[in-house]
Amino acid sequence: MKVHDLKPAPGSRRAPKRVARGIGGKGGKTAGRGTKGQGARDTIKPGFEGGQTPLHRRIPKAKGFKNPFRVEYHVVNLDTLEAFDAGSEVNPSTLRAKGLVAKRGLVKVLGRGELTKQLTVKAHGFSSAAKAAIEAAGGSVEVVPAPWGDRRPPASGNALMNR
Repeated sequence: MKVHDLKPAPGSRRAPKRVARGIGGKGGKTAGRGTKGQGARDTIKPGFEGGQTPLHRRIPKAKGFKNPFRVEYHVVNLDTLEAFDAGSEVNPSTLRAKGLVAKRGLVKVLGRGELTKQLTVKAHGFSSAAKAAIEAAGGSVEVVPAPWGDRRPPASGNALMNR
């Protein structure tokens, strides 16, 4: 058996209907298109609505501005730090090891919940409420500098952005 001998099983495939091949069978003359008019003639563009302003021109373009240099943080709250039990120092790498923040990106501590432990917290950002609560519990706060230094952050699509 060779490749040119292969055929589908009998009855599994029907031959396509061949229209506009003369009057010898169904679909001769106008080929199922009726008589005259736009539909009987050449192709019509997809999306054409008979002269009405088509949908792609009726809807407005995207408005506004999306800042490509926006910095997004992974958020950790005080109640998460209260439940965190890995010594007295908390930093982005220990949070990543516990699975509390994503593998990449910056970490910010926010002030939801209560903190009673004395912790040294290192992160890229702190809310003022979180900073006050950590220091009130006897801990200390250390801001980790962003990986791009004091210049503007890289544009979106970079590994350090959360997009």
